[in-house]
Amino acid sequence: MASASDRNPIIIGGLPSQVPDFDPEETQEWLDSLDAAVDERGRERARYLMLRLMERAREKRVAVPEMRSTDYVNTIATKDEPFFPGNEEIERKVLNATRWNAAVMVSRAQRPGIGVGGHIATFASSASLYDVGFNHFFRGKDEGDGGDQIFFQGHASPGIYARAYLLDRLSEQQLDAFRQEKSKAPYGLSSYPHPRLMPDFWEFPTVSMGLGPLGAIYQARMNRYMEARGIADTSKSHVWAYLGDGEMDEPESLGQLSIAAREHLDNLTFVVNCNLQRLDGPVRGNGKIMQELESQFRGAGWNVIKLIWDRSWDPLLAQDRDGILVNKLNTTPDGQFQTYATETGAYIRDHFFGGDHRLRAMVENMTDQQIQHLGRGGHDHKKVYAAYAAAKAHKGQPTVILAQTVKGWTLGPNFEGRNATHQMKKLTADDLKRFRDRLHIPITDAQLEDGAPPYYHPGRNSPEIQYMHDRRSALGGYVPTRVVRAKPLQLPGDATYAAAKKGSGQQSIATTMAFVRILKDLMRDKEIGKRFVLIAPDEYRTFGMDAFFPSAKIYNPLGQQYEAVDRDLLLAYKESPTGQMLHDGISEAGCTASLIAAGSAYATHGEPLIPVYVFYSMFGFQRTGDQFWQMADQLARGFVLGATAGRTTLTGEGLQHADGHSQLLASTNPGCVAYDPAYGYEIAHIVKDGLRRMYGPDAEDVFYYLTVYNEPIQHPAEPAGVDVDGILKGIHRISQGTAGAVGAQIMASGVAVPWALEAQRILAEEWNVRADVWSATSWNELRREAVAVEEYNLLHPEEEQRVPYVTSKLSGAEGPFVAVSDWMRAVPDQISRWVPGPYTSLGADGFGFADTRGAARRFFHIDAQSVVLSVLTELAKAGKIDRSALKQAIDRYQLLDVRAADPGAAGGDA
Repeated sequence: MASASDRNPIIIGGLPSQVPDFDPEETQEWLDSLDAAVDERGRERARYLMLRLMERAREKRVAVPEMRSTDYVNTIATKDEPFFPGNEEIERKVLNATRWNAAVMVSRAQRPGIGVGGHIATFASSASLYDVGFNHFFRGKDEGDGGDQIFFQGHASPGIYARAYLLDRLSEQQLDAFRQEKSKAPYGLSSYPHPRLMPDFWEFPTVSMGLGPLGAIYQARMNRYMEARGIADTSKSHVWAYLGDGEMDEPESLGQLSIAAREHLDNLTFVVNCNLQRLDGPVRGNGKIMQELESQFRGAGWNVIKLIWDRSWDPLLAQDRDGILVNKLNTTPDGQFQTYATETGAYIRDHFFGGDHRLRAMVENMTDQQIQHLGRGGHDHKKVYAAYAAAKAHKGQPTVILAQTVKGWTLGPNFEGRNATHQMKKLTADDLKRFRDRLHIPITDAQLEDGAPPYYHPGRNSPEIQYMHDRRSALGGYVPTRVVRAKPLQLPGDATYAAAKKGSGQQSIATTMAFVRILKDLMRDKEIGKRFVLIAPDEYRTFGMDAFFPSAKIYNPLGQQYEAVDRDLLLAYKESPTGQMLHDGISEAGCTASLIAAGSAYATHGEPLIPVYVFYSMFGFQRTGDQFWQMADQLARGFVLGATAGRTTLTGEGLQHADGHSQLLASTNPGCVAYDPAYGYEIAHIVKDGLRRMYGPDAEDVFYYLTVYNEPIQHPAEPAGVDVDGILKGIHRISQGTAGAVGAQIMASGVAVPWALEAQRILAEEWNVRADVWSATSWNELRREAVAVEEYNLLHPEEEQRVPYVTSKLSGAEGPFVAVSDWMRAVPDQISRWVPGPYTSLGADGFGFADTRGAARRFFHIDAQSVVLSVLTELAKAGKIDRSALKQAIDRYQLLDVRAADPGAAGGDA
């Protein structure tokens, strides 16, 4: 058991509502002192004293309620700002050149005949936030470790490209190929941070807003997990996530803040660019988004640093002895501040300072121009540096920096603070001239009036460029950079899979359990066992994975500070700081973020991890499909298990648990290799090949999705001469018909294979039909290969035409072909055009419902008897049997009555 001083705090804040007052006289003395302070020095002075007392109380570890929001001023006082170690003049010149090139790149991308768009206002507002990071904080990978992980705001990508251009990491030809990835290949630049499209440059895809902050939290956690388990030294790595204040409305942005605080992730910093604007309007026009976010982050247990005003406000705030200026800042809504960013100094004097004589007196010696240039803190390098330094120094909590900026800053009056600025992509000649003058860029009017505006480079030997190189050298190399240092893993041989290939004997087990048994043997392997990362959303027991609790243990950086209620059981719940299992609670989004962080560790930290994420299949691709696209974009690898799959297999749960379509959703993701296996030996070959493809010598950037079921069946032993190639490519014959005069083919996947085999028996015994049964392990892979073949044939008409695998595999089989699965028909229908003969499918189309398995399958007409009817129907169409057989079959099997169906096996959660 951990000592009390090491425990995670359980109660944060709180008032002693049931604690008696043991010394009423002393209490009254304190209350009288407060009254006197209010009466003699005023409310503002009393408020200040109370805040200082609360601050001292926290220092002395006295449990008092935390303030959820503070005044609308900078958290770091001017007197507490550290020395700024940079050359501010050179950094300003560097930033001006970066600003110019970013805007020009987007503007040139709008030239006639191209018009591919781009965004310039986001980077314009956040440029200083990035520049201070590049010059003083972001660690590169040259020291051989993972460096820092930086989640760049997607819409700011032009600025990151522009900086890379100054450093000779990108050429002018590449800048001119922005958003023209194919037509200007190999020079094209992706629109946003896309590692799959630029695998040597970007590390993290972020432009699907909300996924960046979620991914950053779990990346910081994965760093700690890898260090705790001795896989990689991540102690120097810091995670930075650059976000927009409008982006924080996405549920994913704020939904997992608590885990970062609970696990003390002080290796994580959020930088929220609070330019007060969404894509086309104010974030909180009538409110104050920075105050709202401060309250949310503080409430979740984060350290909050507000960076609101630049140094020009310091003298004014120093005069504010009675708090009138702070009160005005506190009560002015964001929509008005956005207006002030677009108005003249005279307007600001009248409308902000004009309402109170004390405010007017503060600025009476300032010109209108000086008032207009009272700026936002996110544009002040010294203020930004102070905030970053404080965030890095803070221990025990993650930090969020709320930095106020102006959207479109420096782009001129047509852009700055305008509601439409996000969609504005092209600067006029007059805009460019004003922009040039403000940035002091040495480009002539003639250059701006004749053709596309030019890029600006100060020269490779200029002090500015040398400064940039020197700073990046001191910080360990250039960022963003994606490096793959991981070596291929030594993978286990056939012996590891031997048990699965023996089948289940007389025991009936679900395919979920068949996979778990394979996984258990893999985790015993001396070479790769420790690299498996088990992930589940609070369902390990449901999936039969509680057997891993005693050995692998559940990761918790604080360990287990309590006696588990099931501690006397063999499979007791066991937490450990070095645990291998991630138990992320009821959060598929959090689990998928862990999956992505683990699956890309081979690149992030040069150490491959093998994540195995198991979830209710209905809540996988459907619920977090956007994250699976993020996973594919980030080139992450690993195994994804859609357990309790199928529309009729999870009886009793009903509509929202009945998955009949995740295989179809998986088919839309080009990075996903999806299988629907029926037997343990199929799973063994698929897992073995998946490890080879993802972690072998010629590793591919894919991830595997296997749908597995909770219905117990008997698994046969692997037959001699099994068609391994067919299993991996998507179809193999498992039973050849031996009786009957008329031929037919039944194709089934997953839990439907036993129905197909039963239909084969009935057809032979009762209808004189000889049917072969095929296990379609992957409808998706069959279609994917066939599409690739068709594309090749389309472009190579003079060469020998290739034949899709499914066509050649079935070419000698006597039709018709009937496909059946526990999925909607669109899943097996993917291959219909390439099947060499009459083809039809049965499927569970429509909403699921709670009932017995047998009743549900009879309702959807996918049970064995319905398969028999479908085969007979196709034979009748072909004239091979009399149509009267169809009505006979309907009546004989009572196919119109769900109550006549055998209820089937019950239970079997794993």
